[in-house]
Amino acid sequence: MNKTEILWDTWGVPHVFAKDNESLFKAFGWAQMHSHGNLILRLYAEARGRAAEYWGEQYLESDQEIRSLGIPTLAAQWYEAQKPEMRRYLDAFARGMNEYGKSHAIDESLQPVFPITGVDILAHALRNVHFTFLPQAGAVPHLTQRWQAGSNAWAIAPKRSASGHAMLLANPHLQWSGQFLLYEAHLTSPDLNLYGATLVGMPILVFAFNDHLGWAHTVNTIDAVDLYELTLVSQGNQLGYEWDGGFKPLEVTTQTLQVKQPDGSFRSEPLTIYRSIQGSVIHQKDNKALAMRIAGLDRPDMLEQYWDMARSQNLQEFETALKRLQIPMFTVLYADKEGHILHVFNGQVPKRPPGSWDGVVPGNTSATLWTQTHPYEELPRVLDPRSGWLQNANDPPWTTTFPAELNPQDYPAYMAPQFMHLRAQRSAKLLSEGETLSFEEMIERKNSTHVELADRVLDDLLSAASTSDDPIVQQAVEVLQAWNRNTNADSQGGVLFAAWAQAMNFPQDFATRWDANSPLTTPFGLANPSQAVEVLTSVARQVQETYGSLAIPWGDVYRLKYGKHDLPATGGSGSLGVFRVFDFIPAGKQFQCGFGDTFIAAVEFSQPLRAKVLNTYGNASQPDSPHAGDQLELMGQLREIWRDRAAIEAHLEHRETL
Repeated sequence: MNKTEILWDTWGVPHVFAKDNESLFKAFGWAQMHSHGNLILRLYAEARGRAAEYWGEQYLESDQEIRSLGIPTLAAQWYEAQKPEMRRYLDAFARGMNEYGKSHAIDESLQPVFPITGVDILAHALRNVHFTFLPQAGAVPHLTQRWQAGSNAWAIAPKRSASGHAMLLANPHLQWSGQFLLYEAHLTSPDLNLYGATLVGMPILVFAFNDHLGWAHTVNTIDAVDLYELTLVSQGNQLGYEWDGGFKPLEVTTQTLQVKQPDGSFRSEPLTIYRSIQGSVIHQKDNKALAMRIAGLDRPDMLEQYWDMARSQNLQEFETALKRLQIPMFTVLYADKEGHILHVFNGQVPKRPPGSWDGVVPGNTSATLWTQTHPYEELPRVLDPRSGWLQNANDPPWTTTFPAELNPQDYPAYMAPQFMHLRAQRSAKLLSEGETLSFEEMIERKNSTHVELADRVLDDLLSAASTSDDPIVQQAVEVLQAWNRNTNADSQGGVLFAAWAQAMNFPQDFATRWDANSPLTTPFGLANPSQAVEVLTSVARQVQETYGSLAIPWGDVYRLKYGKHDLPATGGSGSLGVFRVFDFIPAGKQFQCGFGDTFIAAVEFSQPLRAKVLNTYGNASQPDSPHAGDQLELMGQLREIWRDRAAIEAHLEHRETL
C-alpha cells in the first residue's frame, strides 16, 4: 500500500489503512479531530495549564491545579525521554490534528490551542492516568471528588466456552462527558490490525484486540498514591518543613498565568508552587500542608508499552510488554487464540515500610518515604485458572475466580484490600452458572439488569412490612412482591426499591456483613427491619407524590440522553448489584445517565475471529455530527463490526485519503 486511507463506516468509526506506522498515527490524529475536535482542543488546553489564557476566569482554578502538580513540566521531560521512534509517532499524531485544523473550519475560540505538539499529548495522558485515575484508585479525595470510574471485564477459557475458543469481554464504566469519553477505531498498518477504543485525545487504543489476542482494563484497587502531612516551619527567609528532627526547605517556584478578560485583554495571576521531597504540595492551612506522592512519574513509556501490547501476537510477547510496568495501574484481563486467559493486578505498587497506610501519612520522617515499587513478579497474577473463567468488577484480585487462586496472606497487606461488593458477586455468579457459555450467552449475561441487593434484603423487608396496616405500606408490599427484581425499562417496582435502598445506610444496615469465607452469599439480611419499614413508608409517600404511582416503570424515570436522543434506561447502579451499570443524576422529576456503560466489546478468538461492540453514546461529540448519541438505540444489543475491507466498503459512509 502506498497511500493512507480512512474509511468511515455508517456508525462513524474510522478504519485506518496506513502505508506505515507513522502514517497510522497521523491518520488517527486526523480522525480524532474530525470526531471530537472541540472537546480535544479544550482538554489539551487544560492539560497545558493555559485554558484561562484562552477562555477566561472559569478555567483559572483548573490551570492553577495543573501547574501546581507540575504536569506541563513533566510532560516536556517525558517527551525528551521518548525513544526516537515513539517521538516520531507522537509528532505524527499531533501533525494529523494540526493538518485537520488547517483544512477544516474550527470554532474561532479554539484556534489559539493550535499547534498541538507531542508534549500536549503526553500532558493529556499524564493528567488522565497519573493525576486522575490513579488518585481515585487510592481514594485521594482532593482530586477525585468530582468523578467516578469503574468497569467490568471477563476472560473465559476454552473449557468453559461452548465453541472451545477463549472469549473476552471489555466493559468500562466512565462518565459520559469530558476527558472520560471513549473513542472507537480500527487501526491497520503492515504489522498491525487492531480494533478497540481509547480515551479521546490518546494516540493508542487502550481496550483492544487483534487477530491473536485482546485485553480489557478495569480500575483496580491499587494504592499507589499517598498524602503526607507536613509541619511547616521557617528558617531565616526560607519556608520548609520538619524533617528527621531538623529542617528541610521546600522547593519554591513562581509562575505567571495569563487570564483572558471579557474585553479581550489579559490580566496576570501569580502562582507560587511548592514541592516537598514527597511530591507536589496540594493544600496548605496555617502551619500544615499536604504533599502528594504518586508512583510512576519516573516511567515515561506508558504509551510505548500500549503500542507493544497492541502488536503482541502471543502470551509471551504480551507479558514481556506488561512486565515493563510503565502503565501505573489498571487490572488487565486477557485472552488469546491459543486458549490462555490471564488476570494481572497491574501497576506500580510502592514498597512501603511497616505501619499504617490508611489516611494521611506523617511527612516529617524519612521512615515513611517509599522510593521503590514491586516488580511484576510480585504482583497478584492468575493464569489459566481451574475454574476456566476470570472476572473483575473493580474488586480486589483475590476474588477474580472461584475456587480462589490467590491468597491475600501471601502479599503485603497494602497490596489490595479484602472485599467483594455486590456487582462483583453478580459478575462471578453470571460466569459460574452452567457448564459452558456461548458467545451469544456471554453477551446476554453481560446485559443482565438483575438487582443482587434485592435478593439479599427484599424478603426481610417484605416480611417486616407485611404486618403494617398503613395503606401506603400495603401498596408498596404489593408492588415489590410483583417486581421482577430487574431494572429493565418496563420493570415496575424498581423505582421504589432503588429509592428505598438509597435512603438506607448500607453496608451498616445489613444484618450480616461481607465475609471472605462466604464471598458470594454475604452480606445479607436487615439489621433493623422495623427501621427499614419506616424508611419504606417515607420513600413510598415521596414516590407516590412525585410520580402518581408506586409501580411506575423504571424507564419512565431513568433516562439515557445524549445529543438529541432520549430513551428509557435499562440498567442501574452498581451499588444495587446490577451488572449492567448506569448511574444517574437528577433532571427534574426524572434522572439522566451521567456514568456507566461506555465502549463494550465481546470477542471470541475463533477462526475467523468473532466480535461485537457498542459505543453507547456514539463515536463523536462534534455538535454537527450525526454520530453523537446514534448508538443509544442499540442499548441491550451489540453491533457487528467490520474488520475486512470488503465489509467496510459495504457499509461505507465516506472515504478520505491522506
